[in-house]
Amino acid sequence: MDRYPPIAEHGLVGDLQTAALVSSHGVVDWFAAPRFDSPSIFAALLDHDGGGYFRLAPDDPGISCRQLYYPDTAVLVTRFMSTDGVGEVLDWMPPERTGVPTDRHTLVRAVRVVRGTVRFALECRPRFDYGRASHELDPSPAGAVFRSPAITAHLRTTGIPVVRDGRDVVGEVVLNVGESAAAVLTVCAPDGPAPPEADADAVTEQLWEAVDFWQRWVRHSHYRGRWSEMVNRSAITLKLLTYAPSGAPVAAATMGLPEQVGGERNWDYRYAWVRDGSLSVRALLDLGFVDEAIAFTHWLGDRLRQDNGEEALRIMYRVDGEPLLTEEILPHFEGYRGSYPVRLGNAAAGQLQLDIYGEALYALSEGREVGVQAGYRGWQVVARTLDWLADRWDRPDEGIWETRGGRQDFTYSRVMCWAAFDRGLRLAADLSRPADTARWTGARDTILEQVMERGWNESEQAFVQYYGGGVLDASLLLIPRVGFLAPKDPGWLTTLDAMDRTLVSDSLVYRYDPAASPDGLRGSEGTFSLCTFLYVDALARAGRLRMARYTFEKMLTYANHVGLFAEEIGPSGEQLGNFPQAFTHLSLITAARTLDEALDRARAEERR
Repeated sequence: MDRYPPIAEHGLVGDLQTAALVSSHGVVDWFAAPRFDSPSIFAALLDHDGGGYFRLAPDDPGISCRQLYYPDTAVLVTRFMSTDGVGEVLDWMPPERTGVPTDRHTLVRAVRVVRGTVRFALECRPRFDYGRASHELDPSPAGAVFRSPAITAHLRTTGIPVVRDGRDVVGEVVLNVGESAAAVLTVCAPDGPAPPEADADAVTEQLWEAVDFWQRWVRHSHYRGRWSEMVNRSAITLKLLTYAPSGAPVAAATMGLPEQVGGERNWDYRYAWVRDGSLSVRALLDLGFVDEAIAFTHWLGDRLRQDNGEEALRIMYRVDGEPLLTEEILPHFEGYRGSYPVRLGNAAAGQLQLDIYGEALYALSEGREVGVQAGYRGWQVVARTLDWLADRWDRPDEGIWETRGGRQDFTYSRVMCWAAFDRGLRLAADLSRPADTARWTGARDTILEQVMERGWNESEQAFVQYYGGGVLDASLLLIPRVGFLAPKDPGWLTTLDAMDRTLVSDSLVYRYDPAASPDGLRGSEGTFSLCTFLYVDALARAGRLRMARYTFEKMLTYANHVGLFAEEIGPSGEQLGNFPQAFTHLSLITAARTLDEALDRARAEERR
């Protein structure tokens, strides 16, 4: 087994409260429970020796592995092919449908042989609390119980006898064509009741229940465009990354995966960013997933109502809305392929990022079209927030990319403050709500004039990252989407040209050039997949359809074998950063929708 398989060599399974990664060699090397942001149980991706893993796969080193999802589901199928036979492991987590937080979560691993004979080996080696907590083992022929101070894991097997191996268990089984077995891991509170013994019929029933759940959910999608398979997979991925009890999406399922192998840009992304969630509302509504969009807008409204200290809103929260995200380093973890340090928590939670107010109002205004209408008390919160922002938008901040090199007057932050007042004014008019519209209008217009004067670089003929600078920034690709400028405005088109010259590499887009705009961190990073899809969206809106479609099609070739994207693409086409990345998948959906509509309009015009 590769100590550290490529980041892209994984599929994702989850139950809408937490998730696990399964490598294409049948290893669960990341799993945290009971929530996305809980301590890990398996974290071999961050430290092979000390992180823990759960392997269920043939021992044959010459075996060929393939992985796919059962169509339109989150049931992952890993196939193992050899001269002696073909076997499969089906991984899934029964979806938690109650919408109530629970400490009990189950990962099911079903094994079957479809040709010949295959010998499967099992290793279950949990390492609780990021490998910091010890555990007691109570083995039995049909499984084992792993007891740690904060959580207990019950392993139940059918047809796979296991034995003690130190503080872990191992086992093996030889299956012939048509035969099957299963290993079911259930985690719960230490004093929680034990799960029932594993039963082959019950496992089969759970499998088809999971298949039915996901296929019924996907059928709600309105998308019938050119890229249905990729859009549906992205929608399922966004659903998997959303904490159902609160409606809050996490940025990614993992922590600590590097933006540069061996580098220090290794962050914990298992939290809910206001920005990411707000921009996902439009993507979900475009596909017809109204319930998910509504759930997030309610979560967002609750965040605006709570005490956020000096600011009206924080940039990120835990999935339950708790704002405390203290960052610490796990010194005992070596990091993915030596990418140290591994950070737990996220210090960026304390940063000032003014763009979040624009994204929050953008989400609330988008939700308006499906009946998400704040009551009078809710509107008072929105109005109070904009009144507060009217006195505080003109401040340097850390910006969308959470740089650690000091505050600047970031152009994107100003653009999104403009969007906050613009959407607030629209809502006030549409809903006939009381508001200090003169004040909001004044702030909106002042911001626009300031950006046009100070965010523009005459020599570059482009809007730049921050006032007085000359660095291009891909976050500004959202300018036409939020309506700050028309998609074919001359100044915007020359900005697109400048980005193409400086930020685009073989259709892939960098966020910015760290060498030209130091961000306080060592090392480099790959191209940012979110930005590539934003580039497609902007190209399509500008009428540059040939380039937009070619860029989009090329970007799809960087998806992994099951259609998932991490945060970035490295120099050799490898996926980098936390995985899978919600921002990437929501921007894929919006780019596909925009491009579809633009191509359809162009075709209709040709027929006239």
